[in-house]
Amino acid sequence: MSATDYYKILGVSKNASDREIKKAYRKLAMKYHPDHTKGDKAAEERFKKISEAYAVLSDKKKRSQYDTFGSTGFQQRYSQEDIFKGFDFSDILREFGMGGASFFTGKHGDMRFAFGNNSPFGTRAKRRQAQIKGSDLLYELHLTIQEVATGTSKTVRLQHNGHSENVTIKIPKGMISGKKLRLAGKGQQSPYGGPPGDLYIQSKVLGDPVYSVKGYNLYINREIKLSEALLGTSISVPTVEGKKLSLKIPAGTKHKTKMRLSDYGLPNMHSREKGDLFVIIHIYLPKSLSDKQKSLIKQLAKAGL
Repeated sequence: MSATDYYKILGVSKNASDREIKKAYRKLAMKYHPDHTKGDKAAEERFKKISEAYAVLSDKKKRSQYDTFGSTGFQQRYSQEDIFKGFDFSDILREFGMGGASFFTGKHGDMRFAFGNNSPFGTRAKRRQAQIKGSDLLYELHLTIQEVATGTSKTVRLQHNGHSENVTIKIPKGMISGKKLRLAGKGQQSPYGGPPGDLYIQSKVLGDPVYSVKGYNLYINREIKLSEALLGTSISVPTVEGKKLSLKIPAGTKHKTKMRLSDYGLPNMHSREKGDLFVIIHIYLPKSLSDKQKSLIKQLAKAGL
């Protein structure tokens, strides 16, 4: 999914005020509105882009989500239908002195605009209503770290439209928390006889007793003795695929040192790249010492250690 810079589309900075965003949209909308461009398809596409940008940046919640997660993360959380939900272009364009614009969902799930007499809510409403698809559904699927690492198949039971349905889903590698899969036509039925909505499967990675997860990177704690930290040692580190790696701990390693094993994290869902495995070294200090240990520590102290 390509990145979309809504600020760049409207020609404003990321710190732009609501007033500046509205002013920028007004200027561009007046330039590219189909009432002014008379059948220019490129201008109509441009109008759709600036309208999408304005729908996001003029909404405080959507703008905050966009700023927080970036373009890719935002588009994983919001479908185009979500972006335009509750946004009335007719009011804003009438305020600018232009003809109204409405949007509706096309037969392929894309958001389409209609202008003037072609509005789905105008004189051709009945014919257009048949093209309005049903609502999309979101299903949260729990996955283990191992399932994210290797990919898997899951059968989920869906309850919608008063019916139950078992759906088997192929989960690709790297489907970390927040990633979505789209199952076309598995959403709610259209109230107007159009195509059904889509089902979005959103992953949530379960907690693991060995690893913690941050994006595609994995973190594991490993404990060594004080003598091993001072003199150096080698330890065994398990990978999420079940392998055992030997990690050399250099002499003088400090408590909570973080060591990286490149490409032993989780696979990227959209590329062949992998995250890293970070080993956090913890130095074990006993709560009590034997007489022999105390004697040796005192000798070390006399030696300046």
